Amino acid sequence: MARRGKKITDAYKGLDRSRAFALEEAIKTIRERSIASFDETFEIAMNLGLNPRHADQTLRGAVTLPHGTGKAVRVAVFARGDKAQAAQDAGADLVGAEDLAEQIQNGEMNFERAIATPDMMPIVGRLGKILGPRGLMPNPKLGTVTNDVAEAVKAAKGGQVTFRAERAGLVHAGIGKASFDDQQLAENARAFYDAIVKNKPSGAKGQYIKKVSMSSTMSPGLKLDVATLQLQD
Repeated sequence: MARRGKKITDAYKGLDRSRAFALEEAIKTIRERSIASFDETFEIAMNLGLNPRHADQTLRGAVTLPHGTGKAVRVAVFARGDKAQAAQDAGADLVGAEDLAEQIQNGEMNFERAIATPDMMPIVGRLGKILGPRGLMPNPKLGTVTNDVAEAVKAAKGGQVTFRAERAGLVHAGIGKASFDDQQLAENARAFYDAIVKNKPSGAKGQYIKKVSMSSTMSPGLKLDVATLQLQD
């Protein structure tokens, strides 16, 4: 087993990781114990009472965080004609049809979000084995198969986060940067939690939210008090 370095060992020293921290307290504690010299990403992870192998327990969706993610997102759009122009005007980084598909087949994957108009899906569908495993396949449920490509591009670049429950019922996302203030991180975390709750699958039985934790790129992970994640009036 790999040995921890002195800095990370010190970060864990005296930390009671068995207790649940209130959200704002967790953010402050993570900041205090971070050992990074760069603008870390704050991440939230949730263990859910789901078995995504059952169709009625799959969880997939998107939420626009109120303060964005702090990350520049490159967007590729499959469209033609006026829709292609609208995507370019909205700030899409790559726009095309067969030519864009050929680039991807040749291994050029310089983007983090893919959007397509419905008429482009026969072309995009042939890229399923490439885009699917990377979580980049356009999907109507995520708003990435749409005729309103301009709005989809703006959402992707404006802080929209997509989520999907993995096989063990785990869902996670980056919800901001260390350069954000505490309130911005807390509001983003609550918005993400609220989206997970509102998208609860119909087949979910028993306890839905089992555990929630937060960490930054190079900090200890802390368990959160779920009650403090609920949106405040």
